[in-house]
Parts: sequence; C-alpha cells; structure tokens
Amino acid sequence: MMILGIGADLCDIRRIERTLARFGERFEQRVFTAEERALAARRGEGQKAATLAKRFAAKEACAKALGTGFRAGVFMADLGVAKLPSGQPVMRLTGGALRRLAAMTPPGMTARVLLTMTDEYPYAFAQAMIVASPLAAGEEK
Repeated sequence: MMILGIGADLCDIRRIERTLARFGERFEQRVFTAEERALAARRGEGQKAATLAKRFAAKEACAKALGTGFRAGVFMADLGVAKLPSGQPVMRLTGGALRRLAAMTPPGMTARVLLTMTDEYPYAFAQAMIVASPLAAGEEK
C-alpha cells in the first residue's frame, strides 16, 4: 500500500452556526450532499452545526489530500461523507474529485480515501488519507 495524499482541517463550529443563520438552506444545498443534509436534520438543531462542521472539515481535508484544494474542477459538492453499516465514515467522490483521484492513481492500482472526523465544541476536525494498493487479479480500477 502507498500513500498518495494526506490532508487535515479544523473547522470552527461557531462559523458554521453563523453561516447557517445567515444563508440557511442555500448554504446547505451548495456545500452538502442530500445524504449529509438528511443526517444533520435528524441530529436536531443542537447538533446540526457540529454534524455539518465535521463534514465541512472532511471535504477540506480530502481536497488537500487530492492536491488541488477547491480548484481544477474539484468542488465541495463533489465530496460527500457517507457511513458504512458499521458506522465508519467514508468519503464518496464524484465529478472533478473522482477524475482527480483517477488521474493520481498509479496504473495497476486502486485508490481509496480513509477518513476520520471528530468534534469538541467549538471545533470540528477531520483527516483524510488517500491510499493505493495493487489491483487483485482480474479486478478493474
């Protein structure tokens, strides 16, 4: 296995609270996937900003790991945090982010994004690591 990129980000939950108060649903729809918004809504008003702040930090961390930040066709909406049945967070890439991941993955290898997130008011933190491993016999990229 080889590391292709690593990124980390710290987000102030109070900043997300202020942004939600000012822009509300417009901000949520522009930055977060439908799955992320639904999870935040289920958490209730007391935890909504923290839930979104962790995902905001995760998007920033992943963009850093991709080596692009939010340019070169990579947008926040291209990065979405989902959960495995075990509860482990995973980053789902689409659009420009997925194209960048494909471009940075060496031939004969497959890449995945490892993600960890946490929050302790007033901060949310996320770290993303992109790793590549050899394709198994008969496996396609």
